[in-house]
Amino acid sequence: MSRLAIQTIESASAEAKDRLLAVKKSSGFVPNLLGVLANAPTALETYQVVSGINARTSLSPAEREVIQITSAVRNGCGFCTAGHTKIARNKLAMSEELVEALRHTKALSDPKLNALAQFTLALIEHRGKVTDDELAAFQAAGYNQTNVVEVVLGVSLASLCNYTNNVAQTPINEELLAFA
Repeated sequence: MSRLAIQTIESASAEAKDRLLAVKKSSGFVPNLLGVLANAPTALETYQVVSGINARTSLSPAEREVIQITSAVRNGCGFCTAGHTKIARNKLAMSEELVEALRHTKALSDPKLNALAQFTLALIEHRGKVTDDELAAFQAAGYNQTNVVEVVLGVSLASLCNYTNNVAQTPINEELLAFA
């Protein structure tokens, strides 16, 4: 049971209702995370706006999911781990080997994606104060300064979701349980 209310389309404030309706229309259900974020309509708006911005970065969809799954696992957010596992497997058709390695914080067989996952972990662990060697390893894998900031963006988006779920103890929707 969630420690914070999970707003529904019916119970949400006018400011959040239309956003939740749009999610249900596009996804077929309202993820409980969004119901929790709807307690603060500006937080729900922030999530949706920043998600759209994050989707426009130069990182590929698979790279963005590496950041999201890595962050969710490191931050202990089972809800986001399940949700992003579903995206990785079903929407992006990422390999089972890759997804399972991400879910268990294991080395990835793809060197570039592995460097991305390691850099994401370093950002989280050091609160952005990565070492010169960690930054150099990320860039040596083929990433540039733009990508450095884009990873920070992805981690910040994940933090909003992971921390909200961790505070609320958000239950995983039935639609996501198979990916938990």
